[in-house]
Amino acid sequence: MMTKPERVAGSFRDPSGFVFTREGRILRQVNRVYQPAYDLLMTSGLYVRLTDKGWLLQHEECDLAEATTDEAYKVLAPVRVPFISYPYEWSFSQLRDAALLTLRIQKTALRFGMSLKDCSAYNVQFMGGKPVFIDTLSFEPYQEGAPWAAYRQFCQHFLAPLALIAYRDVRLSQLLRVYLDGVPLDLASRLLPAYTYLRGPLLIHVHMHARAQRRYADTTAPAQSGRRVGQTALLGMLDSLRAGVRRLRWRPTGTEWADYYDDTNYTAEALAQKEALVARFVEIAQPGMVWDLGANTGHFSRLASARHMQTVAFDIDPAAVERNYLHSAATGDAYMTPLVLDLTNPSPGLGWANCERQSLAERGPVDLVMALALVHHLAIANNTPLDAIAQFFSTLGRWLIIEFVPKGDSQVQRLLAHREDIFPHYTREGFIMAFASYFEMLEEKKIAGSQRILYLMRRKVTL
Repeated sequence: MMTKPERVAGSFRDPSGFVFTREGRILRQVNRVYQPAYDLLMTSGLYVRLTDKGWLLQHEECDLAEATTDEAYKVLAPVRVPFISYPYEWSFSQLRDAALLTLRIQKTALRFGMSLKDCSAYNVQFMGGKPVFIDTLSFEPYQEGAPWAAYRQFCQHFLAPLALIAYRDVRLSQLLRVYLDGVPLDLASRLLPAYTYLRGPLLIHVHMHARAQRRYADTTAPAQSGRRVGQTALLGMLDSLRAGVRRLRWRPTGTEWADYYDDTNYTAEALAQKEALVARFVEIAQPGMVWDLGANTGHFSRLASARHMQTVAFDIDPAAVERNYLHSAATGDAYMTPLVLDLTNPSPGLGWANCERQSLAERGPVDLVMALALVHHLAIANNTPLDAIAQFFSTLGRWLIIEFVPKGDSQVQRLLAHREDIFPHYTREGFIMAFASYFEMLEEKKIAGSQRILYLMRRKVTL
């Protein structure tokens, strides 16, 4: 007897179908209203072309008995994405690569008589170290002369935030956390410097596009109403968007932690011993999924990804995450997913009923959490009690590799240099007492040539 299916909370806006789970499997129902478009996708050769290139998530068709409503035409079992991430967690180059993938798919779809009806950045995930389009139901038959329905969404989800990062500040990527349907073009136009009016693609697709939206804001007519856009013109638009995206650059330098390993108090011996210890602890835990919190550029994360363990490397510094992504892409690391995350303000549940986009905790727990050279930042720089840190980590994973950096360490002294030491419990004993409430301590190893201590812990089983 099959268990009751559970509809994915963020999958409700498209009448073409929805995603649901059953017995731990991810399934997608295709409704009968989408039958002509789905059949064209599968018979035209477009699905084969996109999946062969690794641009579209593959799926298998299941027994229709798996369907959850009478509207079903097909039930699909897509390949499972190891970890769901969101655009406001991506580095600049991740968002840029996702944009370029979306444009390649649209251009390819036109050759097979189809077009993307939406260009949400949430339709892209990172898998095998590369972006992949996951929404099988985003394709529709192309109608000659019809304007591209997804044009505005592409500009808001991709071009506008990329331009704001490139020409203003990387922190503006967090506008995507506030505006889930992309950065409003009028806002982007106001924030961008005046000289971007001289950049052709930004002039056309952001500034003039925003002006057109304002012109039609008080009418019921869309901005492209009455205009026929032939396929040649549409291909020209796609080429212009592609050129605009490709010209945008952001150099990951000038931040505190991107150059961390160039300015650390580890000796070569200490670094080598720490690498060996972390590698051995990872082998003991044998995790399927690893979260490295405070991963910096992913130096220690790669001790897991190199062992073909799915590894999500989080860091607060967008420059460090950018470097990690570029390195992983260059070396073909298919098991690494670098993401931007402020652990003191992690990604919350967002969207309708706070359920469309999952919080960090909702995407766990995982097999192994790594927290190396992190606790002193949380405890001292952010005044977070050790007990609260231990309790939070216990909700995220079953195993824990964690490093304690005592007050005598130069990095902690740097944090205390300009503030009063109000942390009497930040000691080795206080650390052990806090974490012993939630974890069983399996190993404790002092790192040679330093005062730092590495621990392997396993979460206690609660009855």
